[in-house]
Amino acid sequence: MTVERVLATEQTTALIDKLSQLHGPLMFHQSGGCCDGSAPMCYPRKEFRVGQHDVYLGEIAGCPFYISGPQFEYWQHTQLTIDVVKGRGSGFSVEAPEGVRFLTRSRVFSDAEHAELQAAGPPPRGPQHEQRA
Repeated sequence: MTVERVLATEQTTALIDKLSQLHGPLMFHQSGGCCDGSAPMCYPRKEFRVGQHDVYLGEIAGCPFYISGPQFEYWQHTQLTIDVVKGRGSGFSVEAPEGVRFLTRSRVFSDAEHAELQAAGPPPRGPQHEQRA
């Protein structure tokens, strides 16, 4: 079994399914700013430009999930779980009108998981992965 860097709760998957019906294909980006800048943001897939330093962590509910390079440096030892909570987040993320926001929860990888990730090599960076997604 391959260790996943990012997961989604059942609530998150249900919300993504609903949002995909409204907005089409989606993607996520986790930046490293303060306030809403540190929350996972959900965008229509073609409306966010992935940068050269953004790191592809995997997919949740069929949506590519990227994290900024500097934020990845802080969180590379943790598995991220994207959850949904009540309340408004950023107006730029497509879930904002729903009265909920995405939230990142994390846990440190076990030694065995960390070793498996190290053996697999670093995750892909930049928009070249986006073309395959």
